[in-house]
Amino acid sequence: MKRYCLLLDLKNDAQLIAEYEAYHEAIWPEIHESITSEGITNMEIYRHGTRLVMLMETDDSFSFDKKGAADAANPKVQEWEALMWKYQQALPGAPEGAKWMLADKIFQL
Repeated sequence: MKRYCLLLDLKNDAQLIAEYEAYHEAIWPEIHESITSEGITNMEIYRHGTRLVMLMETDDSFSFDKKGAADAANPKVQEWEALMWKYQQALPGAPEGAKWMLADKIFQL
């Protein structure tokens, strides 16, 4: 099993944040399928203010390149991502067009 931590910000608007959380209470079935079919075995998203933290656990078949290619070829995932961008904003200093940014692990007990 591999574990990843990714970060992203939400727009600072209480109504938009509430809508974003409502979408995540019942994600579209196609999105669930796109996540689990690529080797992601667990995914959790936490929020503090406008900062989101995603924890992903994957099996050995997972790769970001493979997941990215599958997502790019899936019209429903592209629709979801376009919709979610209404609520999200890139982290300060993130490359142009980047969304979720992989965090560097700096400590483990």
